Amino acid sequence: MIKPDRIVTTTCPYCGVGCNLQLHVKDDFIFKVTSPFDSPVNHGNLCVKGRFGYDYIYHPKRVTTPLIRKTKQEAGKRTQAFDLSEWREVSWDEALDYVADNLVRIYKRDGSDAMAVYCCAKATNEDNYLLQKMYRALFRTNNVDHCTRLCHAGSVVALQQAIGSSAMSNTASQVMMNDVFIVTGSNTSENHPIIALQMKEAVRQNGAKMIVVDPRRIELVDFAELWLPLKPGTNVPVFSAMAHVIVKENLVNWDFVNSRTEGFNEYLESLEKFTPEFAEEVSGVSAEDIRKAARLYAGAKNAAIYWGMGISQLSHGTASALALIHLAFLTGHIGRDGTGLNPLRGQNNVQGASDMGAMPFHYPGYMRVDNEENAAKWEKTWNIEPGGLSRKLGLTTTEILSHAHEGGVRALYIMGENPMMSEPNLNETRKHMEQLEFIVAQDIFINESGAFADVFLPATPFAEKEGTFSNTDRRVQRVRRAQKPRGQSRPDWQIICDLALRLESRLGRATAKWDYSNPEEILREMAGVNQDYAGITYDRIEKVGLIYPVPDMDHPGTPTLFKDSFPRGKGKFFPLEFVPVMEEADDEYPFILTTGRVLEHWHGGTMTRHSALDEVYPEARVEIHPADAEVHGIKDGMPVRVTSRRGEVVLRATVTEKTTVGVVFIPFHFAEAAANLLTNDALDPQAKIPEFKACAVQVFPARENELPHPEVMLERGRY
Repeated sequence: MIKPDRIVTTTCPYCGVGCNLQLHVKDDFIFKVTSPFDSPVNHGNLCVKGRFGYDYIYHPKRVTTPLIRKTKQEAGKRTQAFDLSEWREVSWDEALDYVADNLVRIYKRDGSDAMAVYCCAKATNEDNYLLQKMYRALFRTNNVDHCTRLCHAGSVVALQQAIGSSAMSNTASQVMMNDVFIVTGSNTSENHPIIALQMKEAVRQNGAKMIVVDPRRIELVDFAELWLPLKPGTNVPVFSAMAHVIVKENLVNWDFVNSRTEGFNEYLESLEKFTPEFAEEVSGVSAEDIRKAARLYAGAKNAAIYWGMGISQLSHGTASALALIHLAFLTGHIGRDGTGLNPLRGQNNVQGASDMGAMPFHYPGYMRVDNEENAAKWEKTWNIEPGGLSRKLGLTTTEILSHAHEGGVRALYIMGENPMMSEPNLNETRKHMEQLEFIVAQDIFINESGAFADVFLPATPFAEKEGTFSNTDRRVQRVRRAQKPRGQSRPDWQIICDLALRLESRLGRATAKWDYSNPEEILREMAGVNQDYAGITYDRIEKVGLIYPVPDMDHPGTPTLFKDSFPRGKGKFFPLEFVPVMEEADDEYPFILTTGRVLEHWHGGTMTRHSALDEVYPEARVEIHPADAEVHGIKDGMPVRVTSRRGEVVLRATVTEKTTVGVVFIPFHFAEAAANLLTNDALDPQAKIPEFKACAVQVFPARENELPHPEVMLERGRY
């Protein structure tokens, strides 16, 4: 048995659960991962990614030296370069000078609107705070965003409108206090496996009743009291019909509605049309099951709602989330332990990146950039002249690329994101990437987006850096270095600080502090203005972390929000309308495609597809119901071609009752059969989130030789 030199406790770099890890290190090599049983988050449990998905940090394709493209790229003629022979290794000084010279050249020529940056939900709070600060303080732009725009933006906007806060109201572990809970738009067993364990335990041990609302027969259906298999994109009629039942059967918590909400009468008028029979007609869910679900939820002592991107990733994602919020308002199932509205955040630090201001409309702490008082606070903190920060709302992730043209965005800085996998309608995304004049990639691998870059800055993964992540519970936890950075790679915060000093020199500005000695200094600077983090120090989160808001050094944290009031005062009801998905099935494209994750993989695959996990789940599959497969002559394992109005992919079929008739499912981790070549780039008008969860497709049998050849992946650096 190998005995470790040291065991380093840190936080998992995958989903938003934020499991605690113990990295067992021998000779500066991690050979095993365990978890402490006293962890309040995961109690010693880990999923396959947390336990085995760390080996990507040793993959031979990892880039550990700064690189500059050998051939200068021109806007409109930009190409991808996966092969390292197309790059030249350079020193950090040359790479950062090259970046600074080009960014400043474009900024001086075209101004703030030409500059844009993607922050990163996989990076630390400190990394994200610094990168948004650099772009706001030095380039005076709010064109700052990250992948929250592509996952829970609809939830964020809805919660901000109705409540004034966009985070989970309770913690995932409080599911053990529920006697009824709704899980919707979330394949929790594969997306948040440790939370799913707690959900199943709540059912088996505590007798809690679970209601699953999902178009697929996910594993949690086996534990559910009710399964409502709705058609993708029909959330608003189903949940509004539940509200209709609650009102008509007088199951309303009138004390809560009268004392803590507003807008009820206007909402009530809009609710009249959402009968269970109407919902059955458009969603396929039986009216009687809708009534049963409404009665269960409304009649519970403690009920909660947990949701994922099946709610938010729609052109009406904001309305979908509002329909859930209305249920909590009507019943008073919010503001108490064991209740609440709980969007399950997808990536390890998407909550923290949002908290840090990595969004176009908000500074850290969700302070609007177009508010004079907010801007003045950050101008003082960053030593910027009064009026120096932009009050103009920035472009979102999807808008940044659509504005990549002459007179629009010319330079894009990408930290750890992969828009060439995560954006919808990837053929259109490619055209936008090609139009950019200058691209910087700061990452650990050359992925599909980094291959377009002019310069590559090698960063460090979670095991080679210090900092903090904030999980879906709002728990701020430590990330600790277990081994020294490999090669010349550097932690993101150090790269940003070194670049910012160069930018200041070239711009003739001496503004914000950039000479930090450690990441905690960065966190404390941010917490000096963002009161939610004011009482968080590295000493205080040394063992188990703190759940914000933590307004002062003596505060114990806040697991349950809104006990007495909402941040906006009273919760607000909003009248809703049913808006169908932008692209419904028809004779030409008879199936609705929905997308998502599988247990073994993660996001665009940059990490897990460089891991041994890729051997466990090595290829993309499309799930199709047996009844549909029979009609279309498709057998299990057969190659098929899936086409939409935007693109096509060839992959193998899995014939399964996990999906429902008329609905097919493709995971979005596989570049060789990228689901987002097919998806619709129609946007929610409020949240600007794309409609990933529903588009019309056709499925045809294909030939074996039409499947992507392994050499395709070799070129893309996966193997």
